[in-house]
Amino acid sequence: MTSLPRGRAANGQRAARRRRAVATVGAVSAGLLALSACDKPTPIATVTVGTKSVSSEAGCYNDGDPVKTADLTSCLRSKDIKSITIDPDETVRFGVDPKIADSKWTILMNGQQLLPTYSDKTYLTIPGSVFFNQQYGANATSNVISVKMGDKTVKGLWSFKFKKDSDN
Repeated sequence: MTSLPRGRAANGQRAARRRRAVATVGAVSAGLLALSACDKPTPIATVTVGTKSVSSEAGCYNDGDPVKTADLTSCLRSKDIKSITIDPDETVRFGVDPKIADSKWTILMNGQQLLPTYSDKTYLTIPGSVFFNQQYGANATSNVISVKMGDKTVKGLWSFKFKKDSDN
């Protein structure tokens, strides 16, 4: 038997339950607050060459609505672009989120449309040599390649810096 007066043990259990309930409510509230502060992630575009790949969220994106022209210019000139080294003899693979494919997309090189058509597929391959060929408006060692979402209006832009492999 316990040496506590009648009712004391029960009060201790109630206090422990109350503390757990308050802690649970606090944790749930903090989680909901954190979720409400998060921005909705943008669709992802990925470039793969051989075993290397780089992914990026959109530099310009308006949740599927057209992006303003002034914003596009600053996106194309952004210095915060992920880069990947390209061997011109390898194939470059572009993978896009289905949300990008549903709105159709194409590839820009240094701000100019590289492909004559728009794709509704989530995957596209292009020879690496295209990205350093002056016939297509490329620079010899480094180019900014962008995935442009939208065929009639620009709905998003994902940019990557392609650097020519110095061994080639």
